[in-house]
Amino acid sequence: MPESGPKRRSSRWWYLLLVVQCLAVLWPPLYNRAEPPLAGMPFFYWYQLLWVILGGILTAVVYLVTERSR
Repeated sequence: MPESGPKRRSSRWWYLLLVVQCLAVLWPPLYNRAEPPLAGMPFFYWYQLLWVILGGILTAVVYLVTERSR
């Protein structure tokens, strides 16, 4: 039987982290530029690469927190 108490409701807020990572990559005007470069790589590329790494970390955090609250 699923929980409907305060523990279950508070875990739903963690899912907003997944929305943040999607919006950060799906809105190109935010990162559609070449400056500032990092190690010779334009901002456009290293920003997306950074979000691949951050997306994995955020997904793991959301998974661990929401699984513990079950």
